[in-house]
Amino acid sequence: QVQLVESGGGLVQAGGSLRLSCAASGRTFRTYAMGWFRQAPGKERELVAAISWSGGDTYCASSVKGRFTISRVNAKNTVFLQMNSLKPEDTAVYYCAARKELDAGLGYRSNEYVYWGQGTQVTVSS
Repeated sequence: QVQLVESGGGLVQAGGSLRLSCAASGRTFRTYAMGWFRQAPGKERELVAAISWSGGDTYCASSVKGRFTISRVNAKNTVFLQMNSLKPEDTAVYYCAARKELDAGLGYRSNEYVYWGQGTQVTVSS
């Protein structure tokens, strides 16, 4: 079992930055591939970024590539999403998620993730 708690959301002006954090419980965090998803009102949940166990393999959606960076510090059971050059269309609830333990590789669909945080709101004003 893994419990995930996101933090770092808030209100920011367009062009600004935020860093989201996801703290995970458990001693085997390093064996979970992780992802960040977002869901805007009236839209489906979408993958923003994903990262492998070691952090050596990452993925960012085309809509955020070059602006967002996913990273992790396994010693601190934490995964981060650094968001720069934010746009109003980035406004959404952002969720941290973990794949099943020892599932190798990145997950690209929400049904590949087993554990979810409660979400943190990110609002970008124009």
